[in-house]
Amino acid sequence: MTARSKARKRAFQILFEADQRGTTVRHVLADWVRHSRSDDRQPPVNEYTMQLVEGYAEHVSRIDELIATYAVDWDLDRMPVADRNIVRLGAYELIWEDETPDAVAIDEAVQLAKEFSTDDSPSFVNGLLGRFKDLKPSLRRDES
Repeated sequence: MTARSKARKRAFQILFEADQRGTTVRHVLADWVRHSRSDDRQPPVNEYTMQLVEGYAEHVSRIDELIATYAVDWDLDRMPVADRNIVRLGAYELIWEDETPDAVAIDEAVQLAKEFSTDDSPSFVNGLLGRFKDLKPSLRRDES
């Protein structure tokens, strides 16, 4: 697993934990960083994980709005927690992280869905992020 893949996995875990605890991702990120500094058994939180979590936090409202708009037949709050957070992370990376190729952002999100969610989740994640990829120029413009 590449360093970036590990960073995405940890970012997903932070988003998932925040969602489950009903707190902000920045709060959970701070907890993870603090624990990694005080407990040698905890791996450090790398820069790309922090970049993904902070970037997501900056665009959380827009990302949830996009998911609610384009996830056909799924309300955001009824979506499986893992899927919701994989799509959130994937949407952030796809739309706002220009250094990551679109295909990589989508493939990495699909891999997370394979590891952490149901058998149907990879196709759901792929389809929704594929839609975001097609609409990417207008999605960025609409945020302004």
